[in-house]
Order: sequence, then structure tokens, then C-alpha cells
Amino acid sequence: MTRRRTAVVGVGFLGLAALLFWWLTNSDHARGEHDHDRRDEPVADGGTATVAQGASPRQPLAIAAASDASAAQPVGANVIATFGWGSGDDALGRERQQEGNSEGPMSLTVAPDGTIVILDQVNQRLVKLDASGKRVGSTPIPVQAAQDVLVTKDGSSLVLDRLVDKTVAIIGPDGKPRGELPIEGKGLTEGGASTGLFNDGDDVLVEREHGDLVRIGKTDGQADRERGEVPGRPSKDGANYLTALIASAADGLVAVTAVAKSTLEHRFTRQLSFGQPIVQLVMLDSDTTGISFVGANVELPGSTPDLPKVGVVVLCLDGRDGAVLGRAVFLPNTVADETFRELTVSGDGSILFLRRTEQGAQLERHRCQ
Repeated sequence: MTRRRTAVVGVGFLGLAALLFWWLTNSDHARGEHDHDRRDEPVADGGTATVAQGASPRQPLAIAAASDASAAQPVGANVIATFGWGSGDDALGRERQQEGNSEGPMSLTVAPDGTIVILDQVNQRLVKLDASGKRVGSTPIPVQAAQDVLVTKDGSSLVLDRLVDKTVAIIGPDGKPRGELPIEGKGLTEGGASTGLFNDGDDVLVEREHGDLVRIGKTDGQADRERGEVPGRPSKDGANYLTALIASAADGLVAVTAVAKSTLEHRFTRQLSFGQPIVQLVMLDSDTTGISFVGANVELPGSTPDLPKVGVVVLCLDGRDGAVLGRAVFLPNTVADETFRELTVSGDGSILFLRRTEQGAQLERHRCQ
């Protein structure tokens, strides 16, 4: 079977594991603090961009060195599941390429009922865990090059193949295929431009180059002929469309914008400081209570172009105005595996992170503090 992959690698190119064994500590800069100090600045559309002062630009994150790989476990992380590499019930697939990056599990998501679903596309299956991390089953997937997954409110699974089949496969709660929706068409002429899979009620949407989303059909398999667009990712509380962009990588600034779903009016644009230079954004998500989550890989103090040191910072935001409610800081993945989505949010507002090593994978639960 031929697989064509476009690398969407979190920090695989930073495969200097011996330099990245860091511990999270409980200093004031690592803890999430409520945003009591704000200032307003004008933005292009006439709204306001509120600058969160939870961490000043270039303020060092409090992380200290650990002695070896076994010790490189972030303080506060709860490992809820572990996997070896392989095809058995207690394993996830990993494919080592002669040329190019290795490929591990591409994505993960949490269903409305709390079931955790890992896209194990190497083994052509969805691996399902309960909220505690116990394996409860698996479901075959019908596409060749799956890269993203989500579960709808009726328990159907949606699987994105943007490169080979160029469809979204719909799998019913019974595990049987319901149909496929074509990705390419009006608003999205090249499947490889897809940067995420989302749903809003019965609508199935595909994100175009980290910008607007295109409605491609319904969860019952009916294609959308009009293929209308929405201005961002739908928040899980139904209130907003969300977008995020790096305002200044060197200064560690990210701008998050919310547009009211009901009126399409601009609600807020907030400029957030991550405290250190940003390598790339790795997360924009939300939970059902209205809290939004934006995450980035950031350079840690002492980084150099030849010897980069990286941490993951996730900010939790009030969905009403983008105020910083807390943060989580932890270690990134350091193996050079291709991945599409390695962070997601569960129904209780915790952050799930699929960590990969040469020996296997572990599912971690983190919380903003």
C-alpha cells in the first residue's frame, strides 16, 4: 500500500533527547495565575487586543535538568496508559521509514461520552480507552492514509485522509462504515491544504491552512453542495469561532481571536505572552464549559541555534474575553515521528498528551494551574 505523507511534526526535528530532560517545578512563572493586569491596544478591525500579563516576554520558565530519560517526567503529569510499539492489544503501531521521518500514532481525541480515541493508522484502527486509560476496544478504519480523528455526539467516528483517498470517512457507533465525504471541492481545492478535522452539530468541517473552515457535509454522509465557510474552529460550548496566530515568535506573543457564532461579530482579540520565544503553535482547543486552550512549543533559557531546548506551554483562557486562567508546562516529544495532533482536551478540562519514545508511548493527563 502506498502512503504519501506531508510531515506535520511537532518537534521531531529537535531529536536531541539527551539535552531535553527537564522537570517542571512549582515556581510562580510555571504556575498559571489569573490575569489581573491588562492593557488594551487597538487592532485592525476596530476592536481591542487585550495583552495578558501572566508572564512577561522572555521571562524564564522554571524547569530544571533531570539526570536521565527515566527521570524526565513532568511534575504533576498523570500517566494514564502506556503502550509498546507493535500490533497487539497493548501496543500502538510505529513505522520506521528508510527515507524520511518515522510514523507513529497521528492523532487523538475525546468523545462526548469521555472515551479516548487514538488514531493508530499504522495498524489501520482506532484504539479506544475509557476515561481512566483502560483499553475498551478498537475499530478498523477504511482509509489508506488517516491523519486526524474526532467523535461526534451520536458516537460516530470521523477519520480524515487528506493525502491519498482525500476523504473524511464516517464510521457509525457500531463500527461499520457509513460513507465518505470528499475533501476537495469549492473552498478547498487541494487535500494537502487541510490542517484539521472538526464538527459542529451535524456539520463536518475541514480547516484550510490554519484559517477558515469549509463545511464538506453532514455526519450522516450527505455531502454539502454549497460548502460554506466559517471563520475559525467552533468552540465546544457553541459560543465562538476561534483562531490563533503568532504575533511575534521572538517575543513569545500569540494573538487569539473569538468571533461570536450566533452573530459572527468580533468578540475579542487577546494578545498572550508565553514568556519565551515560540517555535510553533501546537494546540487550539476548547472544552464544553467555554474554556479555550492555546499551546506552543517555546525555547527554554540557554537555547542556541545548534542546541535548542524546548518546552510545551498551554494557556487556559476564559471564553468570554480570553483572560488567562492558568497554564500547564511540560516536556515535548523528542523522537522524530510524524504526527498530526498530539494534544487534545477532555470533557473535564484536562489536557491529554500522547508522549512517544523509542520504547513506546504513554498517554499523559495535564491540568492548568
